[in-house]
Amino acid sequence: MAPTHSGAGGSAATGELVSYRLRRERRLSSLYATARSLAALGEVDEVLASIVRHAHELIDSDIAYLSLLDAEGNLAIRASAGTISPEFRSARMPAGAGLGARVIESKAPFWVSDYREARVLSHHSAFDLLVPDEGLTALLGVPLLVGERVIGVLFAADRSARPFEKDEVALLCAFADHAAVALDNARLYEESRASLQRLQDAYRIIEDQVATVERAAAVHEALTQVVLTGGGPGDIAQLLVEQLRGAVTVLDRDDRLLAMRPCGEEVPGAGRTPARALLEEARATGRCVSARGADGAVHSVAALHAGGSHLGSLSLTRDAAPGPADVRMLERSAQIMGLLILMRDARAEAEERVRGELLTELLSRPPLHPAQRDRALARGVDVDHLDVLVVADCPGKATSDVVRRLNAVSAEWSGLAGEYLGRATMLLRADGPAARTGTEGADGPRLPDGAPRQEDAHRTDGAARAEKAARSEKAGRAERGARAERGGRAERAARAEGADRPVGAARAAEAGHGEAAARGEAAGAADTVEAVAQALQRRLRRALGAPVLVAADRVTGQEWPRSFALTRRCVEVMRALGETDRGATTRQFGMYALVFDPERAHDLDRFLSDSLGPLLDYDRRRSTDLVATTAAYFAHSGNLSRTARALHVHMNTLLKRLDRITALLGDGWRAPDPALRLHLAVRLHQLRSALDGEERPRAADPAGTRTVPGPRAGGRAEQ
Repeated sequence: MAPTHSGAGGSAATGELVSYRLRRERRLSSLYATARSLAALGEVDEVLASIVRHAHELIDSDIAYLSLLDAEGNLAIRASAGTISPEFRSARMPAGAGLGARVIESKAPFWVSDYREARVLSHHSAFDLLVPDEGLTALLGVPLLVGERVIGVLFAADRSARPFEKDEVALLCAFADHAAVALDNARLYEESRASLQRLQDAYRIIEDQVATVERAAAVHEALTQVVLTGGGPGDIAQLLVEQLRGAVTVLDRDDRLLAMRPCGEEVPGAGRTPARALLEEARATGRCVSARGADGAVHSVAALHAGGSHLGSLSLTRDAAPGPADVRMLERSAQIMGLLILMRDARAEAEERVRGELLTELLSRPPLHPAQRDRALARGVDVDHLDVLVVADCPGKATSDVVRRLNAVSAEWSGLAGEYLGRATMLLRADGPAARTGTEGADGPRLPDGAPRQEDAHRTDGAARAEKAARSEKAGRAERGARAERGGRAERAARAEGADRPVGAARAAEAGHGEAAARGEAAGAADTVEAVAQALQRRLRRALGAPVLVAADRVTGQEWPRSFALTRRCVEVMRALGETDRGATTRQFGMYALVFDPERAHDLDRFLSDSLGPLLDYDRRRSTDLVATTAAYFAHSGNLSRTARALHVHMNTLLKRLDRITALLGDGWRAPDPALRLHLAVRLHQLRSALDGEERPRAADPAGTRTVPGPRAGGRAEQ
């Protein structure tokens, strides 16, 4: 029987060996198949999931999971198979703790049959709390090696205590080696793909930048061409419209329209002036500022600066917000436009300076030199026909500003403008182009690029009255012309009827006709000068935005210095009389100006002393006001009741003052001739006091009235 038993044992051993070999071959075959499948994957996450799935199947464990080292040396679970707890799938093990620390330190596999009872391990409390929920007991860990560097640990675990056989450990180590290579390849592939994506992104950025640079170069070349060809703000605005696809508006330093170019597309808010807040922010920062308005359009504003001066603003309106390249283009265009405006202003200032110097020579060094005539003709001015001299005064503005405005309109009158002895002065032709066309420009002076200046819609009462007076004056001139025409026809008829009259009567009629014609011509010339003064006053008032005084004088021959002296004094007299916003001729104020001629100051002093000396001495010694009482008396035509009310005194007080005046001047001071002399002396005394600064210019004299010389509304004293 012994041989029989021995044969049975050998047969069983042979069967186990065959089973082991078959199981080993199956595992090796599975290992190679797994390695091939891992090599075919590219994504890191896909490789991680495939590793734990194949490890779980390869050694037939309950749980398989893979942890990778992070930058701090911690092991973080990245993939798992057969786990139950979601907290376990995201667990982290700090450096130096757990079974993984032993594997990393030794770079060799390590296993325990019961993890919770293993005293050879450094346990971590947070991880140990997850172990009971997962049921993890037997645990095997093998390193993932790339060369000599450990990148992670592959774990296999069972929920019951058992030892791991050497074949299982060897098989999992072999699988871990393939898995590490596949994982590292996937990482390298992913890094390569990310690098390729970054390169492609960088290439696209470079392409965009090259396109932007080429576009900027084309725009810069176009801007340079605009500068070289003498273009203006309108040309730059049109170029921006073509490049930026939006409406472009250019404003000057006073926020008035210089140029506006619309876009072919319908853009909300196109052509509107940018919001004040945007303009102020652009000026303060010196950079382009953008904001979406209530109309839905995006408004971008860049300030125009050159030479430390603010010259205006450039704005873009379109639906989309501008990109960085568009902002740079807008800012670069603003710089070029600022330089253009600065160059234009420099040319204008140089021309104004030349014209001002020529004006100074004409006013200060007569007679006229041929070289001066040639210099004037080179600027389109015929000095032999400069027959009107104008002086303008605007206390609220610098004289240079007034001169600049006069220069802007001087070409319309074929004249010269400049500053002479501190006054804004202009020599012009009464029959210049503006006078011949019969208009001063309904829209005011034209701006560059054909854009009309934007005027304030709400004019002041003074401007309205001035325009009304101008219309009335125009109607009056038309009526006078009609009367002259009717008189001419009547005179021609009379000459026809009196053809047979004696020679003496005919000569007398002819002389009368000549005198009438001369008077008509003089009246027409005066009307022309007055029209010039009023037209210039309105133009200056609109341009300066402040009240302006303008006085004009008709020049005889080339007596420009004498005319300037008279006109300047007339402006001073107008200011002393309380005028602040008016255009008039020297004829209306010439009497006062002539009386206050510095060369005749001694005669005036003697006249005032002879006429008012006793009253002035009495007022000075007794601190009374007899001169003011006399002025009020004459202002109210000798009416005692009105004079007392104007002086705010009782009738008895007024009578006592008049008695005192009679005692000082004599009984005949109220007679016509003495009264005229005394009235004139009182008025001249008040006027000279105002001019000399001894009194403030007042709207009303002590009598509560203001006498305005010259033909004006009513032509009499204003109550």
